[in-house]
Amino acid sequence: MTELAIDVRGLTKNYGGRAVVDHIDLQVGTGRICGFLGPNGSGKTTTIRMLCGLLTPDAGTGQCLGLDIIREAAAIKRQVGYMTQKFGLYEDLSIRENLDFVARLFELPERRVAVDHALERLGLSARQKQLAGNLSGGWKQRLALAACLIHQPRLLLLDEPTAGVDPKARRDFWDQIHELATQGITVLVSTHYMDEAARCHELVCIAYGSILARGTEADIIENSQLKVWAIEGEGSQALLASLKAQPGVLSVAAFGNAVHVAGLDAVLVEQALRPVRAQATLRITTAQANLEDVFISLIARAQDNFVDAADAPEVRA
Repeated sequence: MTELAIDVRGLTKNYGGRAVVDHIDLQVGTGRICGFLGPNGSGKTTTIRMLCGLLTPDAGTGQCLGLDIIREAAAIKRQVGYMTQKFGLYEDLSIRENLDFVARLFELPERRVAVDHALERLGLSARQKQLAGNLSGGWKQRLALAACLIHQPRLLLLDEPTAGVDPKARRDFWDQIHELATQGITVLVSTHYMDEAARCHELVCIAYGSILARGTEADIIENSQLKVWAIEGEGSQALLASLKAQPGVLSVAAFGNAVHVAGLDAVLVEQALRPVRAQATLRITTAQANLEDVFISLIARAQDNFVDAADAPEVRA
């Protein structure tokens, strides 16, 4: 079996009487890219911060890189590269100055050599004197990744790293991530982009602080047992709101010129589609479920973790 870089069980964090992370079990093998797929507010960031020692769990046990997540949190920090959602380096420093600052924090013995290597590794050498604040989103992302890698970590924790980045920069970034994985570096990357999730070796779907499904993309789709119908034709987009309210319908989403309607109970979904079939301008066919269909349907069945919380009325107001 592959050695586990992350192996935690029962990981829990509460805020204001609400479990934002609710008894999560998470295992990720060394050299694997695990996608943490979930909407905003699902507990992804809180989980990542507990794994790298920035937050102490309220409950749960386990190891990260063979180190206890509670007793050896300080040692974990030195072996992990953590890339936050927002650019966290100094915009009034140059690329080189930012990397030199990070190298000082890690007390690297040959700081200049480490900075030179980080610049070359991420293609930043030609821009090393440029101020970070003048960089585009894609170049800021490269700089942030270079800073994460400068101390040669064994584990990368990437928290929605491609938000606001153009498609080419996103593709280049993922090529770099896969190259790092071939070198034995483990990657846990949170995202809510389905195309990025498909590039991961395995996925963990999370919502309301709980894991909804895990496995490869193909496994998650197959195990969902979701039935999907595609509606095509003039006026199909106008059906979104009415179909979402029908019993048995777990998700309704537009895909180009088609609308996907999904559910677990074929009889109920067929009943919901009966009025649609009467419209001559529309065509209904069975379709193959995709990851987005499955994920939306999982969220529709998940229990909202604001329910039963002491502050639920105020939060919902």
